Amino acid sequence: MLNVDTIKNGVVIDHIRAGAGMQIFSWLGLDKADYSVALIMNVASNQMGRKDIIKIDNNINIDFSVLGFIDPNITINIIMDERIAKKITLKLPEKVENVIKCKNPRCITSTESYIPHIFRLADRKRAEYHCEYCDELYRAGVGDVL
Repeated sequence: MLNVDTIKNGVVIDHIRAGAGMQIFSWLGLDKADYSVALIMNVASNQMGRKDIIKIDNNINIDFSVLGFIDPNITINIIMDERIAKKITLKLPEKVENVIKCKNPRCITSTESYIPHIFRLADRKRAEYHCEYCDELYRAGVGDVL
């Protein structure tokens, strides 16, 4: 049986799509953390079949909109004194900036490195975003997060 200690004060990122936990773990820089972190992969889930979970035994700042872009089904549990103090349900953000890179070689962001990569939500049901400069479409989900 796998045993991961309880968190005193920190964050649990739950309901991550199975296999996506490693990318989120790396994106958050948790591989360089000097506090306890756990990446638990392929956990059995009644809701999802399989899921990943990240436990962070520290209060860190996380851009929830980026996590919502990567996987809007993620839930965030803020832990205080070993109890869930707050539960946050994510959704697709209206805008993401410098999270993904436009793939259109004719986009101004391809030639001008100082211009931020900005994508706006075009279709919530299909999780599609479009580049603010050239309208290139991009589907949200784990993949090309910067």
